[in-house]
Amino acid sequence: MPASVDSTGLQTTFDVARVRADFPALHQRIYDGRPLVYLDNAATTQKPQVVIDRVRDFYLRENANVHRGVHYLSQLASDAYDEARRLVADFIGAPDPSQVIFTRGTTESINLVAATYGRRHVGEGDEIVLSAMEHHSNIVPWQLLCEEKGARLRVVPVDERGVLDLEALERALTERTRLVAIAHVSNALGTVNPVREIIQLAHARGIPVLVDGAQAIQHLEVNVAELDCDFYCFSGHKMYGPTGIGILYGKAELLETMPPYQGGGDMIERVTFERTTFNRLPYKFEAGTPHIAGAIGLGAAVAYLNGLGRAAVAHYEDELLRYATERLQEVPGLRLIGTAPHKVSVLSFVIEGVHPYDAGTLLDQMGIAVRTGHHCAQPLMDRLGLPGTIRASLALYNTREEIDALVEALHRVARMLR
Repeated sequence: MPASVDSTGLQTTFDVARVRADFPALHQRIYDGRPLVYLDNAATTQKPQVVIDRVRDFYLRENANVHRGVHYLSQLASDAYDEARRLVADFIGAPDPSQVIFTRGTTESINLVAATYGRRHVGEGDEIVLSAMEHHSNIVPWQLLCEEKGARLRVVPVDERGVLDLEALERALTERTRLVAIAHVSNALGTVNPVREIIQLAHARGIPVLVDGAQAIQHLEVNVAELDCDFYCFSGHKMYGPTGIGILYGKAELLETMPPYQGGGDMIERVTFERTTFNRLPYKFEAGTPHIAGAIGLGAAVAYLNGLGRAAVAHYEDELLRYATERLQEVPGLRLIGTAPHKVSVLSFVIEGVHPYDAGTLLDQMGIAVRTGHHCAQPLMDRLGLPGTIRASLALYNTREEIDALVEALHRVARMLR
């Protein structure tokens, strides 16, 4: 079992067999009894039993609306919901839980910032800086804003390894730049971007930075206060929590000045037909009945990850990535796409003469779940001259034996299709 060192300096051990026992979905057999090898974690992760049980328990014993009732169940639900926010705030190093806004996920978080901060601060001729490796969810909201305001996007290139050109990013920052929106980690390549340096470059010019952390939060220790980012967002379902729940962190001074995203429900303080006054943070941005069970389930996922030890998880995943990178290169005709020196456990690749979709279909029949296609990063695929890739994305419950099964299956796929 791989050894690691936790934040206190004590050596810890990551027991992957014990961890796998926590995830019921991993123990299925599919297609004539083949064991499931789940390698599509960048799309969504499986859920540990403690998260499943916590959501179930909420609906069994605590189901009520939050912040609107004096009765017993409402108090229980409100306390659990508020505790989940506190857990998330601690998990990301937010100075105050009121800076943590529950959304439906990363996509809604980015749209919220575009529709509120963006509409207020971006005008005709202004610019928003992105990278060439962004997910569509961190492109389209800004395109819509630019079309509405007469602004434009400036795109920072990446090289053949999938490494961001930091000098080009610095040159892209001008007096017309109103925001930098950047992925912490590329979902298609696994590249870890130097967000701390990017934030420092932008802040030196008075430019705020939004960080898309959808692919980072489950792999890296994130402290938003230390990063000094202005906004940080991520999705619960990619970090072992429920679907339909996510987070937008924002600096309080920015959130206070932003108008509401939607109207109704918990975001109000007082309503008359003449005027509405809005609730304090974070409720100003949480209109209507929230995804209470999802938030509570996300809190359970955060507690689960804390219990494993973030340093131990990161060390294990790094070792698994190194092993997988070495083994995949044994497959004839296979070429890795995305070879940045600083990566998380995402492996994109193509096989000469083999269409990614065909490979994914055959792998599925062998019990191996991977993702194929452009991975919602079509501009990046265009930059690399590819229609798409095969992507195997690893999580804390994957094993070397599963990597071996993938490699063996890819050898078969290459023989069958070439």
